Amino acid sequence: MSEATNTGSTNAGTDEPTPHPKSRGAARRAMRRGPTIDDVAELAGVSRGTVSRVLNGARYVSPAALKAVERAMRATGYTVNQSARSLVTKQSNAVAFVLSEPQERLFEDPNFSVLLRACTQALAEHDFSLILMLESSEDERDRVLRYVRSGHVDGVLLISAHSGDPLIADLARGVVPAVACGKPGGIGANIPYVAAEDREGARQMTRYLMGQGRKRIGMIACPEIVGGPERLEGYREVLGRKALRRLVVDADNYSHAAGAAAMRRLLAVSPDIDAVFAASDMLAAGAIAELRRAGRRVPDDVAVGGFDDSRIARETDPALTTIRQPLERVSRDMVDVLLRLIRREPASSRVLPTELVVRESA
Repeated sequence: MSEATNTGSTNAGTDEPTPHPKSRGAARRAMRRGPTIDDVAELAGVSRGTVSRVLNGARYVSPAALKAVERAMRATGYTVNQSARSLVTKQSNAVAFVLSEPQERLFEDPNFSVLLRACTQALAEHDFSLILMLESSEDERDRVLRYVRSGHVDGVLLISAHSGDPLIADLARGVVPAVACGKPGGIGANIPYVAAEDREGARQMTRYLMGQGRKRIGMIACPEIVGGPERLEGYREVLGRKALRRLVVDADNYSHAAGAAAMRRLLAVSPDIDAVFAASDMLAAGAIAELRRAGRRVPDDVAVGGFDDSRIARETDPALTTIRQPLERVSRDMVDVLLRLIRREPASSRVLPTELVVRESA
């Protein structure tokens, strides 16, 4: 039996159901009093059950019926009652975007705004909402965990996660589907992730600095944040024995202030360095500012390279040589992997290529 149960005819040249003549005024009547699922079914020329299947994922619905229902929803102005739908589907159609950083970092680092905007847009295409949650203190972590465990979201996008974060351990146990931005290590190793080729990008930058004739290349690393260990390993793999311990200093986050502080420590223990690879553009910008305060010229005395190719890279003076990671694509792939996990479809981690961008700092 056809899904178009209210009529047996079709539009000329198509296989789409033709609305019953009595339904021609349905759209106007529905908009006046508030449209219902029955109005949509009448206007589309299909059964109420077919409309329900479309609203719940369009499974077992023919393309013709799907188009007719979508057209009828637009004509009547019908929108899904998400609360009622959640009771039936047991889904919230919402995803938590968990940023493991203080609030001010959301506005300081342009990478976060790119990820937030791109993830929001990608989720909206699938009628999912994004809920921003910050997780920089123990109280905030507890709040996030309670919210996630209570079923308010169908999944989590984990951004800038730190090593040892209790949330990673909880998500690793499968409380809800989760995808990390960057490759997590340790207890979070089984969480799917989408990342740039962090290690290869670091290799690209280190090889470039060596090719510029730099002999003592330091690094401002950030091994406690997802992605940071891979960048440190890429630097070490290229330099080998030349990657002396005194040439590497750790920052605890990817901020301008952390970059400046790390650069001060690096100059104190290795005043003879002639190049620095910073694990992010924000760290590199802080390093350049500190080098200027110390009377070192960039790139004449010390070349500086970063990682990200964010807006900051174009705003530093001199403009920053860096590694470009495709954050827009990272965002969309994170959403795609997470939605596959929510639908219980096969999904796996993805690694995207990086690119060296040469500017004036090195």
